[in-house]
Amino acid sequence: MEWSDHGIVLSARKHGETAAILSLLTAEHGRHAGLVRGGAGRRQRGVLQQGNFVAVTWRARLEEHLGAFTVELLHSVGAQWLDDPGRLAALSAATAIVDFAVPEREPDANIYTGLRNLIAALDEDDWGAAYARWEFALLGELGFGLDLSACAATGQVDDLVYVSPKTGRAVSRAAGQAYRDKLLPLPGFLSDGGPETVDQVAAGLRLTGYFLDRHLFAPHRRQLPDARERLASRLARAASRGR
Repeated sequence: MEWSDHGIVLSARKHGETAAILSLLTAEHGRHAGLVRGGAGRRQRGVLQQGNFVAVTWRARLEEHLGAFTVELLHSVGAQWLDDPGRLAALSAATAIVDFAVPEREPDANIYTGLRNLIAALDEDDWGAAYARWEFALLGELGFGLDLSACAATGQVDDLVYVSPKTGRAVSRAAGQAYRDKLLPLPGFLSDGGPETVDQVAAGLRLTGYFLDRHLFAPHRRQLPDARERLASRLARAASRGR
């Protein structure tokens, strides 16, 4: 068995003395793992950093085997943000979430394109909002999308400011007023193009984080990745300072 593809590095963990188990999100073969001989060595460590774009060839005797990768670096990503802990946390959070949540060996062009576009967007000034939108879209791709089209109680399509934590559906200001302490705030930039202020982005991460945990991590008795918690905490502190 053999194929070649492009991929984004999700994780690499040491295996034995010199090898590494590499997990990639590939363009045409989904999330896929394989052995990289020499992957724990100095030359390869820089290639196998989270978020890097690589060209790979995978070979195995049988399709169900782990197999082995040969890897060529196409574009290094994380090094440019070594002095930017926020962007690094976003990159680490995204790759860790995909590594855990995306089914193995199931190609999904939208998920691959979404992660590729997010990595590009981390260079922009509005990277925090781009990250929140990415989590929102990923929930939809994995079958847990939020319905923000109309109020769950009244059907109205404007002044939607809450989300029901039970149904994932939007709730209008008037319908949710009596239950606002039990509802999740809906930042406008996720639904109607509202402002992308730091407090709105922080609210966006609280919203997507709740449903990521509920649908993807808690059922497996796992917590959201540490990098994701660092990112959310950083944005929450920035929002508090801005008030």
